[in-house]
Amino acid sequence: MSSPTAREFVAYGPSYWAAIAVFAAGAVLLVWLGRRQTDAAARRLGRALGVVTVLIYLGAAVNALNPPGLAWSVPLHLTDLATVTAAYAMWSQRQWAFALTYYWGLVLSAQALISPVLTGPDFPHYQFLGFWAIHLLVVWGAIYLTWGRGMRPSWRDYRITLTVTAVWAGVTVAFNSIAGTNYGFLNRKPDTASLLDLMGPWPVYPLVGFALVATVWAAMTWPWSLVRHAGARR
Repeated sequence: MSSPTAREFVAYGPSYWAAIAVFAAGAVLLVWLGRRQTDAAARRLGRALGVVTVLIYLGAAVNALNPPGLAWSVPLHLTDLATVTAAYAMWSQRQWAFALTYYWGLVLSAQALISPVLTGPDFPHYQFLGFWAIHLLVVWGAIYLTWGRGMRPSWRDYRITLTVTAVWAGVTVAFNSIAGTNYGFLNRKPDTASLLDLMGPWPVYPLVGFALVATVWAAMTWPWSLVRHAGARR
């Protein structure tokens, strides 16, 4: 529970821009390192980042149980799935885990950098640090594996990610409808301003959002497909 005297986080305030600066510096550093590492060094760094991500996620999960509540303690936000997947992707550098991290991290998790849905204490409160650490690590993982280590998504990865995301959305909407919750903001919009405000009322905005995300993900796949085909013709 936060202290009643704690300063509240304000989007686009000083702490927000500080977090963005940390994100930018970390992204540049990880790409620089990734391009210069041996495979053994990349495995060590990936496993270290994966462990750190899991530990922070477990801390956040424990905090969500204090006190426990059906509306916030069930790990059904896509952030939960993306964080665990990103940790495994960095640890193992498996293609399927990388692909999910690439699409989820660079589009969905990155939304926290653009319009953070954080209603709570500001820096240096642990809730602030946990929120930003989780989202930054997921996006960093996608950047590191793609532009640092040279992993690339394919159209097969695109189809798998769409299927997994659709299954998650269907399960989560059903759970929300039964339990009266709002995981994934699929049954109503968040209280803070977000891009969902531009997509119409429910149930239109989840469908518009999915179509938009599918289009963006296709645009994120197409250039790598062209590069792959160009290389195969040489």
